[in-house]
Amino acid sequence: MQKQLIIFIICGILFSAAQGDCTPPLKQHLTSNTSVDDVYSKEAAYHYSLAVLLRLNHELSQAIDQMKKALAIHPDSIYLNTELVSLYAEHHDFDNALSLGETMLAKNPGNVELRSILGGVYFNLRKYDKAVQEYQTIIEIDPKNLVARLFLATIYTQEKKYDLASKVYQQLLKMDPGNMIGMYYYAKILTQMNRPAEAEALYKKMTLQKPEFEAAWLSLAALYENEKKYSEAIAVYRAYLEINPARIIFRVKIAQQLVKANKQSLAEKELKEALQVDPANRDVRTMLGLLYYEMKQFDAAAAQFLMILQSSPGDEKIRYLLANTLEQKGDLSAAFMEYQKISPDFELYANAQVLAAMIRKKEGRIEDAIAVIVRAIEKKDDQAALYLYLSSLHEEKKDMDAAEKIIQEGISRFPRNTDMYYVLGTLQEKTDRFEESIKSMRKVLDIDPQNADALNFIGYTYADRDIHLDEAEQMIVQALKIKPKNGYILDSLGWVHFKKKQYDSALKHLKEALELLPDDPNINEHIGDVYLKIGREQEALQYYRKAVKIDPANLKLKEKLENLINKK
Repeated sequence: MQKQLIIFIICGILFSAAQGDCTPPLKQHLTSNTSVDDVYSKEAAYHYSLAVLLRLNHELSQAIDQMKKALAIHPDSIYLNTELVSLYAEHHDFDNALSLGETMLAKNPGNVELRSILGGVYFNLRKYDKAVQEYQTIIEIDPKNLVARLFLATIYTQEKKYDLASKVYQQLLKMDPGNMIGMYYYAKILTQMNRPAEAEALYKKMTLQKPEFEAAWLSLAALYENEKKYSEAIAVYRAYLEINPARIIFRVKIAQQLVKANKQSLAEKELKEALQVDPANRDVRTMLGLLYYEMKQFDAAAAQFLMILQSSPGDEKIRYLLANTLEQKGDLSAAFMEYQKISPDFELYANAQVLAAMIRKKEGRIEDAIAVIVRAIEKKDDQAALYLYLSSLHEEKKDMDAAEKIIQEGISRFPRNTDMYYVLGTLQEKTDRFEESIKSMRKVLDIDPQNADALNFIGYTYADRDIHLDEAEQMIVQALKIKPKNGYILDSLGWVHFKKKQYDSALKHLKEALELLPDDPNINEHIGDVYLKIGREQEALQYYRKAVKIDPANLKLKEKLENLINKK
């Protein structure tokens, strides 16, 4: 809500600036030969002045108190009452704003300023019909009020009523053809209405009429970017740089377009030139580091991130990028140290600690990996990902009791987290607790009925046990609607059809699954099972051999293959 209110305030400021009329409201109550003291008593003027200063300092509660004191002296002052309504609105005290505002409006129905404030309040309360009514009334009272038209169009845009918004902008621009704000937002609407050529024409017109209007240049370039016209976007950015060479960020944007166009070397050249102009520019250096990372020049990428950290050691985002870069270049020890330096307050802290633990696991130090996650949970216990990964580490050790204990702790901490119940179900299934695993998966579905993984788990488990086949098929089909191109779910559908002796459709779905997951041993084995069932032993051998090659540790699969070979 605060953001929406700010948008209204900013729009008003921008519009007034574009119009060149910034007359303070108080002066509208005075003639050139009067002062505040001529209109209000000195005591009221004192309280009013204090309210203004407090408001400028964002001390809104105190400003409201001072405005009330001024009103106590002049309770019938339309201006002071309007100012108080405005303060209530800015303070997000919408109940008092509406109560006082509607009372004053009943006495002064022609008060345009008051209607405008109430329109903003209704907008923030998502009472769009009432907001529209206020701005339409303002336009009826004062047809030349362009600000009201701008706000009316903003509301229609918020409601995605683009046709109505478009009409309002057209009326506004007919009255004031050079209005930059109206032109700019009309172009935005045209883009939403899939009329890019008209939007492009308006943006170009703005860049010609007001070359310093940066937003128009940015939007024109964005239009080209969306259409993958990278050369045109680059040309726009370069044109603006001629007007304002100090805007180094535009060089970053040029580099981004060059990367999208697979011109990495030119992007590198652009960024290096930008650094010559402004060596301390972090945005440019960050982009250059990311470019080197994408080009797999990890030493060069790490060098850029290290330079940034020298001047900004507390930049957690850059430290995270550095750690990841060091890991990619194979310097696992240095990467681990950087991950460990990341603060628990950083939004990617949990991910960083998981990556640090993965390094220890990769080194064969699984106990140290567990210790990393345990310490991370001690520092920040509100991250479900830490519990999930810690459980997986214990499972890796074949310590299923410890793995399940961690998940149970996670469930007590995050009782609505579906991943917790899903992992619990898989652990129960692996320890031969079928009924408990199904119960856990149904808990997932209680929380999220559209959880495709839980639907697939239950469906496949039923099919594998040759029970509840109709329900199994129904659940798998539902899962496939949610994730239509998922190889594992297609495998499940093929498997349930196999169990229902529908071999043609089973083979069809299993081969669709194999196209998506060609190196999955289970899918290859399932196809072999179908071929064996329909008497095509040669094809069965082919798929069994492939499955064994992918998963040579699967003893049951090896035995199945050997039995078929011996049979032949």
